[in-house]
Amino acid sequence: MKNRKTKALCITAAAIFLVSAAACIYLLTRPKSCVVEIISGGEVLYTLDLSKEPDRDIVVEYEGRRNVIRIEDHDIFMLEAECPDHTCIRTGRLSKSGVPIVCLPNKLMIRRKTDGGLDAAV
Repeated sequence: MKNRKTKALCITAAAIFLVSAAACIYLLTRPKSCVVEIISGGEVLYTLDLSKEPDRDIVVEYEGRRNVIRIEDHDIFMLEAECPDHTCIRTGRLSKSGVPIVCLPNKLMIRRKTDGGLDAAV
C-alpha cells in the first residue's frame, strides 16, 4: 500500500513540475510588445509597435538630408544616413538595454517608448 502512495505522489509531483516548466517556457518565449518612437527635430514622427509592424523601410528627411530606417524581423535599425560619421548606422539594431539610435547631424532619434516608470532598481 505504501508503495502505491509513493508512486502516485511521484507521478503527481512530476506532472506538476512539467506543467510549471511548460508555463515558464511559454511566458518567457512569447513575443512581447516593443513600442518605439522615431523623433526628428524634437517631434515624434512615428510611434510603432515592432511586434505588429511588417518588414519595411521608412525614409525621414531633415533639412535636405535623409535617413532610411529599416524594420526587419520585429527589430529596427538605421540602414542609410546622409551624415558625415555614420555612427547611427554602426549602432546597429535598437538595443534592449534602452540605448537609443541617434543621428546628431540629422537630429534623428529612435528610442523605446517607456511608460514613465522605473527601468531598473539598484
